[in-house]
Amino acid sequence: MISSGKKLKTNFKLKVVQGGSEKEVVFKDLLTKPIIVSVYMKNNTGSCDKQNDSLAAHADEFAKLGYNLVALSRDTCGSHLKYAEKKKISYTLASDSEDLFAKATDSIVEKSMYGKTYEGPARAAFVIAKDGTVLAVIEKVDTKDHAAQLKAVLAAL
Repeated sequence: MISSGKKLKTNFKLKVVQGGSEKEVVFKDLLTKPIIVSVYMKNNTGSCDKQNDSLAAHADEFAKLGYNLVALSRDTCGSHLKYAEKKKISYTLASDSEDLFAKATDSIVEKSMYGKTYEGPARAAFVIAKDGTVLAVIEKVDTKDHAAQLKAVLAAL
């Protein structure tokens, strides 16, 4: 996994949902100010819902601290649009079906479900400066209290 102080390649494209609409962006265009990228697995699943509920409840605080907030999963933008409406999510939801962000952050990990192993993005969070430099990495997200976990990391920067 990429470590703090390393520069991220930011020239890959993602589809995002912002303000109720879908668009394709180059990741570097999301870096209008420092950004928090919280990676989760799938909309409408227990742990992922808790992770996003925690973020949604504190999204305004992250904005006041000067950070853009992006939650990223493999879900489609169509799924994200419904999820954002259902969960009252005001921050950006990114669709990364090709794991481009996980590849850029070297955070593809081996996973196991029902006895089968596969590779996928790690449930992690990244704080990234406007120039693409990684400021902090949370390698193990506390889904129930993710916002407090992020606030502690930001306070230490």
